[in-house]
Amino acid sequence: MFGRHDYSFQYSSDCISFGIERDGDIHRYFRKIEGGVKVEKSVISQRGKIVVCPIEPVNLPEKVATYMEIDFDPLFLEPFSKTTIYLTFPIEIGVFVVAKKDIKPLDVFSFIPQKYSLYGPSNGGVISRWAYSPVYAAIPEVNPFECGVMQLTLHNTTREWVEVARALFEAYSMKIYYSDELVSMSAIMRILSSKTAETEFFKEPLVEGMKKAIEFYLGRDIPVVKHNGMMEWGLV
Repeated sequence: MFGRHDYSFQYSSDCISFGIERDGDIHRYFRKIEGGVKVEKSVISQRGKIVVCPIEPVNLPEKVATYMEIDFDPLFLEPFSKTTIYLTFPIEIGVFVVAKKDIKPLDVFSFIPQKYSLYGPSNGGVISRWAYSPVYAAIPEVNPFECGVMQLTLHNTTREWVEVARALFEAYSMKIYYSDELVSMSAIMRILSSKTAETEFFKEPLVEGMKKAIEFYLGRDIPVVKHNGMMEWGLV
């Protein structure tokens, strides 16, 4: 399903069917998820392509959050330690039309229900896409159309033991990679104190040969300032 396709593209499974149907000079995009509303859009193009890839999981419903929070079972990190764990995160799938180096989003959907939470105080916190993940010591097997795998390096820069049970990530800095079997991101969480941390994404695939996904915010008509994510309201 993921990848670049011509206008003959169609995909069908037990829970979804989507793709392009030709009607004269018009290409009609359709998408039907079991139990959902059918989506239809018309495309006028002769030489364009369709790209289907995972995108930052904060787009459904529209404009709710620009952060993702992953909660996990508490970990106790010794002073000045560094370790790598693996977490899962929810997937959203973007469908784009591409022609002459211009990219336009056509559709966004997901097989995972969206959950949101407030990170921080009610008068100054941020709304985040929320998910829970087990903690893995190696890359887990997941359904790549539902979940991705994040390689997260935890770096305790303090001289104290620190308890960590969640991580907050800025969606506009995400670097997502994909293959037929895996969707991934790689990041680091630098713990600055018992209550604060900084998260940053790496521009590298988890497994060699994975393709770089489209950074969806580049297709939005909004200014973007890239910066690392800051956790100022606790790590637990």
